[in-house]
Amino acid sequence: MTVSVTIARHIPMLRRFARAVTGSQASGDAYALATIEVIASGEMPVAQNGDARRDLFTAFVRVWGSIPVNGVSVAEASAADMAAADKVLEEMSPFARVAFLLRGLEGFSVNDVATMLQRDPEEVNALLDQAGREIAAHMSTDILIIEDEPIIAMDLEALVSDLGHRVTLIARTRAEALEAVEIETPGLVLADINLADGSSGLDAVNEILQTYNVPVIFITAFPERLLTGERPEPAFLITKPFQGETVKAIVSQALFFDRKAAAARKASVTLQ
Repeated sequence: MTVSVTIARHIPMLRRFARAVTGSQASGDAYALATIEVIASGEMPVAQNGDARRDLFTAFVRVWGSIPVNGVSVAEASAADMAAADKVLEEMSPFARVAFLLRGLEGFSVNDVATMLQRDPEEVNALLDQAGREIAAHMSTDILIIEDEPIIAMDLEALVSDLGHRVTLIARTRAEALEAVEIETPGLVLADINLADGSSGLDAVNEILQTYNVPVIFITAFPERLLTGERPEPAFLITKPFQGETVKAIVSQALFFDRKAAAARKASVTLQ
């Protein structure tokens, strides 16, 4: 079995992780491609008879960590342009966020994460505690859930409420979602792709984004359809069936990058 065949089935999830780390499809896909190129060159081999997924993600972390700016918080570079609340958020170690995503989003063990980050397991546990505590503490917001399955919607509501967020409404259709944002603008949207009346969560979100600037996380049982790297695709994606820690990790990361973008926009307006 060739290396390309060995890693092929893991590439969509690598794209998901890379997009979550960087906050965008374009940047995440670029890092994923760079990782694949490094592996193809033989610089970072993947064990064909071992844990190819772990080796693939390890290669990504090494590629990501090889760029000095990735290890520096934005606050260190542009603290003068940010409000106090934003500085608290940005000062969190990037490695704490990466550790948080490797553990919460991808489900790697603490020992695996320690190996990937070249740190001791005790240090990784400290990073995980730091990330979870700091992300949750500074990003409470109102959330609109677009989901037609009641049990899944209730699970999502419980998970985000546990992080300190408030669910404004649970919409089962595109029409309900559009009505909900007119009543109260959310700070985040969690959207299923296929809805009860045959309508599309994608369509609902596209209409919402024409009027409101709000971060969106899509939920789907078929992530490979939205992780091809061939067209505009979501930066943040949750796969059904999901784990609670996965939802918490992605929600926190989506809000993190939304706050970062808001700070950048504010700084840009100020400079003008």
